[in-house]
Amino acid sequence: MPAMVRCRWSTFAMGLLSVVLVGAIALVAEQSAPKQSAPKKDQAGRAAKSGQAAGAAAAQKAAPGQAAPGEYFGDDAKCIECHDNISLKGTSHGREFKDRSPVKNHGCETCHGPGKKHVDTEGEAGTIVILKSLPPDEAAATCTTCHDRTKHVLWDGSQHDQRNLGCLNCHSVHSSKGEPLLKAKDEPTLCASCHRPIVHKQLRFNHMPVREGKLTCSSCHNVHGTSNVKLLKAGTTIDEACTSCHAEKRGPYLWEHAPVAESCTTCHEPHGSNNQRMLVSRVPFLCQRCHVTSRHPPTVYDGFVLQNSQNANKIYGKGCINCHQLIHGSNAPSGKAFLR
Repeated sequence: MPAMVRCRWSTFAMGLLSVVLVGAIALVAEQSAPKQSAPKKDQAGRAAKSGQAAGAAAAQKAAPGQAAPGEYFGDDAKCIECHDNISLKGTSHGREFKDRSPVKNHGCETCHGPGKKHVDTEGEAGTIVILKSLPPDEAAATCTTCHDRTKHVLWDGSQHDQRNLGCLNCHSVHSSKGEPLLKAKDEPTLCASCHRPIVHKQLRFNHMPVREGKLTCSSCHNVHGTSNVKLLKAGTTIDEACTSCHAEKRGPYLWEHAPVAESCTTCHEPHGSNNQRMLVSRVPFLCQRCHVTSRHPPTVYDGFVLQNSQNANKIYGKGCINCHQLIHGSNAPSGKAFLR
C-alpha cells in the first residue's frame, strides 16, 4: 500500500477512535450522574431530618426547664404540714433580701426540685430530690449553683472535693448546730471528726489562739479550696500566710535566717505546742538541730568541757535568743549574727 494511503487511513482511524471515546465518556457520565446526585439529596434529607430530630431532642431537654414553673407547687406552708421540723425561717437560706436565697426564688423547691407531683402523690418516693441520699459530688453540684463565688469559687478540684467529700459532710441546712450551718457546734469540733491528730495539738498547754477563742480553723484555711498549699487562705506559701498577720516578720531583711526564709514551720508548730512561742522544740535544742559546729557548745553534751573555760557562761542561760534576738532576720549592717 502506498505511504500516502497508509497515512490517510491512520488519520481516519484515529479520528474515529476519538469520536467513539468521547461518546462513551458522555454516556458513562450521563448514567452515573443520577447515582451521584441521589446520595447528595439523600444526605441532605438525612441531615435535615437529623437537624430536626436534634432540635426536637433539644426542645424536649429544654422543655422541663421551661415548663418547670408550671411544675412548682409554690407553697412552702404545704411542705411544713408534713415536714414540721424543717423550716428556712431564721436561717441564711431564709433571707429574703438576698436575690440568690432559696426563699427569694422557689423556697424549698429551689434545692429539692419541682414539688407539684410530690404533693399530688402525697409524698410518693422518687418525686422529689433528697440531697442527702445523693452522692456527695451530685449534692455539691446543687449547692454550687448558688455558692460559686468568693470563697467557694475554687471548690471544684480542691483537696476535699478530690476526696469525695461534699457540702453535706460538714453542713446541715435544716438542723445545723453551729455557724455557718455546721453539723457540729464549732469549727474545731467539726474538723476534728477527720483531722483528729491536728486538732488535738491545740490541747497542748502552751499559748494557743484557737483554744483561747481568738482564732478558728477558717482564720487560716479556706476549706472550700485555695491556690495556696494546705488550703491556706493568704498568699501562695506558708510564709506568706503567716506574715499576713505577723507582718513584722515579713522582711525582706539585709541578713536572712535560712530556716525562716524557707518556712515558718521549720521552727514553729502552728496547731499547738508545749514550748514557748509555739516552737517545735525547746531552745537551745531547737537551734542545735542546725548549729552543731558553732563557737558555742555545739551540743548540750559538750557543756562539761567548758565549765572551767571563759566561755562557760554561754551554756547557763540555755537560751540562744538571749543574745540572738533578731532571729527572724536583721537589717543592721553588722547583723549577720542576728544580735540585739
